[in-house]
Amino acid sequence: MATVPPKIKVLFSGHERLQKLKEAFRGKYGQMPLFFACAPGRVNLIGEHIDYCGYAVLPMAIEQNILAAVSVSDSKTIQLANTEPKYKDFTVSVDGIFIDRENPQWHYYFLCGVRGIQEHLSLSSLAGMCCMVDGTIPASSGLSSSSALVCCAGLVTMEANQKPLSKVTLAETCAKCERYIGTEGGGMDQSISFLAEEGTAKLIEFNPLRATDVRLPDGAVFVIANCCVEMNKAASSHFNMRVVECRIATKMLAKARGLDWSHLLKLGDLQKELQVSLEQMLELVEEVLHPEPYSRDEICKTLGISTEQLCEDILSANTQHATDFKLYQRARHVYGEAARVLQFKAVCDSSPANAVTQLGDLMNRSHASCRDLYECSCPELDQLVDTCLQAGAVGSRLTGAGWGGCTVSMVPGERLDSFLQTVREHYYVPDARRSALEKQSLFVTRPGGGAAIFIEE
Repeated sequence: MATVPPKIKVLFSGHERLQKLKEAFRGKYGQMPLFFACAPGRVNLIGEHIDYCGYAVLPMAIEQNILAAVSVSDSKTIQLANTEPKYKDFTVSVDGIFIDRENPQWHYYFLCGVRGIQEHLSLSSLAGMCCMVDGTIPASSGLSSSSALVCCAGLVTMEANQKPLSKVTLAETCAKCERYIGTEGGGMDQSISFLAEEGTAKLIEFNPLRATDVRLPDGAVFVIANCCVEMNKAASSHFNMRVVECRIATKMLAKARGLDWSHLLKLGDLQKELQVSLEQMLELVEEVLHPEPYSRDEICKTLGISTEQLCEDILSANTQHATDFKLYQRARHVYGEAARVLQFKAVCDSSPANAVTQLGDLMNRSHASCRDLYECSCPELDQLVDTCLQAGAVGSRLTGAGWGGCTVSMVPGERLDSFLQTVREHYYVPDARRSALEKQSLFVTRPGGGAAIFIEE
């Protein structure tokens, strides 16, 4: 695998979308773009909400992506436009980049990528840019549209300032800089966006970041279906609340084992410190944590800290209001899901005769854990998962952050046509709004390639 994002020369006559974006760019700015940058979305096959706990995940890039046409100047401004009219134009001075985390607009995600690369490279000043963005990833669908936008912006900034960076550095930088908008993710989305390769899923591991090919079994396809409920991670506290609950669970478990809990933030780091198996971590959760929600007082009393210390050192900005914390459920999900990821890869590697059935069962158990223990599903997602299973999927689960967005289903190839027809008839057709969105909401996906620069030949 190449260590830097590829630069690909393309004949635009055979690429309608690139040609249309070039013309839109010329219409907006009265000039031609110098280059194009592309970052794909992703579907996570298994391993939900565990990357920020330090555990491996198993995503693949999808064909849907964020594409940006770019010109470079000494204007000292960054001008942003979007082919989707609902996303308004935005202009900012290169010396005045500000990201409003209270107002998560599309251009602030782009500026996260710009600022992240600027800070990583310690650039005192940035090249001026005109950018036009075109996206085919449905927004707030759990397919990483926001992270793909951040990654695309990071790639644009690197290329415009002629400062080559490796894929791993870009992925790690873009994972960190999305926190400017208030999302405390773990790095899966950015890693697969840069490290993906066509034809293979990836096991993504962290600290250090690395990606291993996972060959998916023949005889089955993956189908994405959008439940048509949108959830913006940065505009709610659901996501960061789970991060915080896992952080507190880490500290409570560490305290129970007599460790210095103050520096431990992730459930995965705690396992490394204890040097025990995931099964033993699940036993520890059963032994130490109770299923009833923990109050602030109980947490503070157990850890021997004040409420002020809890707020300042452990809670995030948008979870300061929280009074109850479900530590047992969150930790059980994380350790169980981490084990399922490794089991999924092992099945893919050994390729037994019943591989499709085994993988489907792991996906179904993953969804049940997301629904019951992590509580990141919603009624529409649960309905859609049930519909997909009844339509012939061997496994179906929510993918992405949840609380809306998409399911991913594993469907035997010979059942694909009847599966798609049944899901249409039972989930989309009865509801006018869903029916109108169906064409971009239900599609087969295959492992796609990673982020790249395109230059017109």
